[in-house]
Amino acid sequence: MDAHNTEVLRDVVVIGGSQGAMEALRVLLTRLPAHFPAAVLIVIHTHSSGPDYMASVLSRYSTLPVAYGEEGEPVLPGRVYLAPPDRHMEIVSPGIIHLDDGPKVKLARPAADRLFATAADVFRERVISLVLSGGDSDGADGAVEVRNAGGLSFVQRPEEAPVPSMPIETMRKTLLSPQLSAEEMADALIKAVGSVHS
Repeated sequence: MDAHNTEVLRDVVVIGGSQGAMEALRVLLTRLPAHFPAAVLIVIHTHSSGPDYMASVLSRYSTLPVAYGEEGEPVLPGRVYLAPPDRHMEIVSPGIIHLDDGPKVKLARPAADRLFATAADVFRERVISLVLSGGDSDGADGAVEVRNAGGLSFVQRPEEAPVPSMPIETMRKTLLSPQLSAEEMADALIKAVGSVHS
């Protein structure tokens, strides 16, 4: 263990997913405690005209407050922020949510890559990324940015993911991020958040 990594505070969790990700997300949010000492920011691919009630659906499973991220809103621990349909959710210094109508990334808006990369740029080693079920490769490049900034990268176990492309591509690009079942995700995040070991 490197001496300079002995006091790493990790308090920002970024999650990306697409097709098949909702079930893992429900299991995860059900298991996170009400005192979870980190912010959770989530990008799930939805159609631009898709439902805008996902936050209220997920809030039924979460002891943490769940809401769509709003422009200029500070990122605070103990809250779950969901990217609104058809808007990229980004983090800008010193830790503020920015919603963007810019071009799609890998055919997606919102895109996990944009959230992951901007969170890594602002929060550096404080970030933990988690890539869930989904097609294509969104989240993989962002997970690399998180790792390069000193953060942690996890993926949903591909054999459990209904559509495993996103976790598989993330593992390929990050040199085998740890694989978690839906039941293991909350415990892994609880252990990693606020830990003093890299």
